Amino acid sequence: MMNDANEISHHTMLYGFIGESAGQSSFSATLNKLFKANNKNAMMIPMNIREDDFYYTLVNMKKSHVNGALLAREYTKSIIEILDDASDRVKLSGVCDIVVRDGQKLFGDVIFASVLADVLKKRGAKKIALLGVNGYAKAFCLAAEGFEISYFYDDLEALMQFVVQMQRENADINRIASGMQVNLASYDAVIDFSDFESLDMVCSLSAVNLDINGKKEPSVLRTRAGELGVSYKGFDDVLEETAQEVFEFLKMQKHLEHDKSDMKF
Repeated sequence: MMNDANEISHHTMLYGFIGESAGQSSFSATLNKLFKANNKNAMMIPMNIREDDFYYTLVNMKKSHVNGALLAREYTKSIIEILDDASDRVKLSGVCDIVVRDGQKLFGDVIFASVLADVLKKRGAKKIALLGVNGYAKAFCLAAEGFEISYFYDDLEALMQFVVQMQRENADINRIASGMQVNLASYDAVIDFSDFESLDMVCSLSAVNLDINGKKEPSVLRTRAGELGVSYKGFDDVLEETAQEVFEFLKMQKHLEHDKSDMKF
């Protein structure tokens, strides 16, 4: 779905939502409704791209009429070598989930972590249990000012290296591994960026449990939340918040200068 009018001109700012199953997500339609509500001459189109075609697609974007893209989780690391420039958050975290084209150069940033931070702030969450030490865990730490974060992973050495890299002095670090009994109910929220195959070691979760997995992707947090009868939210549950974050990012990049009233065919 594009927008209700499906109007495109030579001045329409076109964006892609790139993923292996991007067409199964309602994200593009959600963002296009926001474009329309704000009278912006812009449109996002879902692009189902296989892994073998990803590099070719992004390299050719530099010379195309597509002005940028939001990337599904499976491509957030593959993009790094293609970028011409990137935000400090991308350079520190090693992940990138949004790109914009400036001339024939691609600039990358990371926004999904900021979306989760904003969702938690709106809920008044303070105490956060953060599972994992990957790039998105790093990106969340960079976006998560004002939270009291406890860090969890099965490899304590990797966890200690993580908090040192993120400059978290006196961090609350905790080992979590199969065979243990870990109670996370005292936290306002749990965020899972781990590579765990199961969360069976978690005997209690928070009232708010988040990751960035799509509904078609496996999620150990979704599975455990279902088993324990508590709330879970993934990518498809925060589409409006993500669309707003993308919209504001594009405005900041001066990509939404044309209104629909300015449309020229």
